[in-house]
Amino acid sequence: MIRIFVLLLAVALPLGQALAAEFKQAPLSVQDKADVTRAEDYLNSITTLKARFLQVSPNGTSVEGDAYLSRPGKLRLQYDPPSPLLVVADGSFLIVYDRQLGEPSYIPLGSTPAGVLVQPGVKLNGAEVAVTRVTRQPGMVKISVVGVDDPAAGEITLVFSDKPFVLRQWQVKDAQHQVTSVSLFEAQNGLSLDPKLFEFKDPKFTAPKLNLGG
Repeated sequence: MIRIFVLLLAVALPLGQALAAEFKQAPLSVQDKADVTRAEDYLNSITTLKARFLQVSPNGTSVEGDAYLSRPGKLRLQYDPPSPLLVVADGSFLIVYDRQLGEPSYIPLGSTPAGVLVQPGVKLNGAEVAVTRVTRQPGMVKISVVGVDDPAAGEITLVFSDKPFVLRQWQVKDAQHQVTSVSLFEAQNGLSLDPKLFEFKDPKFTAPKLNLGG
């Protein structure tokens, strides 16, 4: 189930193209628009972030790990053992690596829900992504978005605490309405992060040896 979630995070599923022409952005109230602006301003203010995360799959399975974010374009989800998974966004691709399978998957970052978190100049209700709803609960604001070109590919909901306004969780819903959540805790902003965190080197790849013989 964990790998299934990561692929949902990674891949824009080709299920909504027929619906794209019919998609209309949700009408937003004045308060909705204000909360969307707060979320955009908050996400655009982040340069780097490090946090622990707890991922809960639809069947209740959970796993923890370390999350690293460097905007724009960089993300790393390093799962605690015994999980074999590593997810790295290097600025161009989201790379999903399963140590058990041994073959990394490369997905264009712009086609993934993860791209919402790391794109430069985050715009949650624009030409590329659109807000489907804004919901408020005591001390919490939730903003759900889909891709305008392929709304049935999946929905990501960003969950913020209200005061202070901070990202606490994101939730990914697939085409079957199965939801997987990733909650952040022990978050630290503005740290100096090693650029190598956002590089992926395939362990199977070895550089060819040079023949230095005369």
